[in-house]
Amino acid sequence: MKFVLAFTNRTGGSGEDAEEGQERAMKLLAKFQPSESATIHQWVTRCDGGGGFSVLETDNAENLLHDLSIWSPYIDFQVYPVVDVMEASAMQQKAIQFRKSID
Repeated sequence: MKFVLAFTNRTGGSGEDAEEGQERAMKLLAKFQPSESATIHQWVTRCDGGGGFSVLETDNAENLLHDLSIWSPYIDFQVYPVVDVMEASAMQQKAIQFRKSID
């Protein structure tokens, strides 16, 4: 299944706290490897430094939870399951036909 992750940096604490958190997150990033069941297609950051987005695929929700839990002290996530537009269009056409078949 394909997902889009939107993430924002956790806020709170002093500037010094934020700096320490950022340094720790950079150390984690240098060693981080996503679970083998995950394929990251894109992982981008916002230019304002406030967060970013990732497009990934996995069929293992437990591994996704594990990977996101590594970052949870530093990042808030919103996880959206998504479908490619052409696949969604075909499903939507079937739904339209079903609705039309009911009087």
